[in-house]
Formats: sequence, structure tokens, C-alpha cells
Amino acid sequence: MLYRLDMPSLSIVMPSMNEEETIRICIEKSQSIFKKYSIEGEIIVVDNSSDRTAEIAASMGARVIGPIKGYGNAYLKGLAEAKGDYIAIADADNTYDLLELDKFLDPLMAGEADFIMGTRLKGNIKKGAMPWLHQYIGNPFLTAMLNFLFKTKISDAHCGMRAFTKEALGRMDLKTHGMELASEMVIEAAKAGLRIKEVPITYYSRKAPSKLRSFQDGWRHMRFMMLYRPLPFLFLPGAVAFVLGALITGSLLLNGDATENRLHSFILGCMLLILGGQTLSTGAYLKTYGLVRGMYPNNKGHTAKLLDYHSLEKELLAGSIILAAGLLLGLKVVYTWISSGYGSLSEVRNAVISMILAFIGLQLIFSAIVLSVMLLEVDTDW
Repeated sequence: MLYRLDMPSLSIVMPSMNEEETIRICIEKSQSIFKKYSIEGEIIVVDNSSDRTAEIAASMGARVIGPIKGYGNAYLKGLAEAKGDYIAIADADNTYDLLELDKFLDPLMAGEADFIMGTRLKGNIKKGAMPWLHQYIGNPFLTAMLNFLFKTKISDAHCGMRAFTKEALGRMDLKTHGMELASEMVIEAAKAGLRIKEVPITYYSRKAPSKLRSFQDGWRHMRFMMLYRPLPFLFLPGAVAFVLGALITGSLLLNGDATENRLHSFILGCMLLILGGQTLSTGAYLKTYGLVRGMYPNNKGHTAKLLDYHSLEKELLAGSIILAAGLLLGLKVVYTWISSGYGSLSEVRNAVISMILAFIGLQLIFSAIVLSVMLLEVDTDW
């Protein structure tokens, strides 16, 4: 469709997968919005259906793209094709009433916001439209976590009905291919300093069975936030556990009662050392992956610092020394056991310390190798 220069334009992007029962009404409602605002418009249906969804959409004048598999992939492709000054997105299952787009377009066109989100939790959720697990636990929990980590103030982070300006879309660096795109879009909007506004909407029941997978999709959102903010999820808990374990273990060893009177505390301290080291390593993996994938602002500066501190050779050497110390102590325990005629052995302290040193040494060696492999993709010539 050709746009007149003196008239604003609107693109409505809808992903679809076997929505032949509802795609017609969604397109009709979209066309009603075009008429209401006397606005040039296009409807983009990004399809991955095995039924007549694409055929029906095309017959009604929508531009059909596909097959495109994956929720995030569908939106990435559809948004890349959108030409409108304003862009709205919604599912093609009629759970969102597209006639309510006026609530989104009015503040956008008035310049009151750059990014408008619907909120079902402050609107009206029809009976049976949203499982209680999503409405009262999953969605509020994930939304609260996103608000805490990224300093946003929204009530329904996973509402799929949204609208924004073309300029706002250009400021959001969207990359993800799955359901986590819903979280990424909010995070990117916040990072870009976009003016975000919520409007209450009505949420209706689906006619066809839901395609959502509660725990799998929830985990995808959680995992994505962990990639963006590994500090509160992994680095802080890992550091606390490691330091606490070191303090407990060290104090018991210095007092000389690690195995006599405080064996259980000694084992607890060693466990905290192991858990803390493993958690810190996982945090380092996530942080490095995010840096390599360009998920953080000022990517080159952060990556350059990481490369400055990271040295495969030094970390391998340190890990090898710690591992060797653990193995030597373990050999001492074995030698003592052999010397005693394979009888009873009172070497609990040395055996546990040997195990801890060997584990930390191996963890450091493996972490150095994994981080180096990840950083092979990074151009170090800044």
C-alpha cells in the first residue's frame, strides 16, 4: 500500500498459528481502526499455520509472511517489514480486542508516550481467559522481578497487545526468537529511555486450545532476565556462599577442631565453598555470553575489560596448581591409609580439603576453557 506524505500510517503486526476461526474478525477490527482514524494502514500476518489462516488473511487484504516458526521470530520478521509511522502488535486469536487500539493510538499520536502497553491485570479478564496460575502467580511474579531489575513500573509485563512509534522500534535492539521477546521488548524500551504508558484492556477467552506452556515459557522469561542481570541471580548469592564457606572452613581449621567437635559445620563450610564457586562460574558464563551477543550497553568497553582480566594461560596455571595441591593432599591420605595396613583411618579433614581443592582447581580450569571458547567470537582489535 502506498502512503500519502500528509497522512500518518499504521502497521498492525499479528503472528498466527492455526487461527482460521479468528483471523477474519481480527482483520475486520483492524480495518475498522483504519477507518475510524482515517489513517493509511497495513495488516501484516506472520504465519506458521497448517490450516486456512494464511488463505483467509490474504483474501482480506492482509500481507501474509511465512511460514515463520517461533513467537519471537514472527515478530522480528513482521516488525522488520512494517512501514507505518505507528506500529501495533497483537495475537491473531481475538483474545485482545483490536477495537481497543484507540486507547493505544490516542496517547501515541498526542506525543504523550513512545511505547504503549496493555494491562490485563488492571483491566478486565473474562472468565476462563487466563489460568489462575498465570493471573495470580506467574505473571505478577515475573512482572515484579522485571520491575525490580530494570526499574520499570508496569503491571502486566507479558500482555501481548502493544503499540509504539516507528522511531521507538528503531531504538529497541530486539534479538530473541521465542516467547521471551515480550520481556526483551520491555527491557529494551526501558534501556532506551522510552516513555512507557499502560492502558487497561479486556482479555477474552481463546476459541482454540492455548499454545502457551506455563513452566517452559516462564523459565524462558526468567532465563532471559538472568542473562541481562546475572548479578542478583548468581554473582551475589555465589559470592555470599563462597565467602561464608571460606570463613566457616578457615576458622575451624585455624582452631584445630574441624573434625573433632565441629565436623558437621566443617562439611557445611565445604559445601558452601563448592556451591559458591559453581554459582560464580555460571554467572561468569552468562555474563560472557551476554557480552558476546551484544546484550549490554557499551558492549565494547565491557568486553575489553573482560578480555583484560581474562587470561586462559594464567587461569589454567592457577587451576592446575590448586588441583595439584588437592591431589597431593589426597595422595598423602592414601599413603597414610596404606601405611596403617589398610585399617581404620582418621584423615577426614585432609580428605575433605583435598576434595575441595581438587574441585575448585578443576572448576577454574574448565571455566577458563569455556570462557575462552565464548570469547573466540569477539573481535579483540578495538
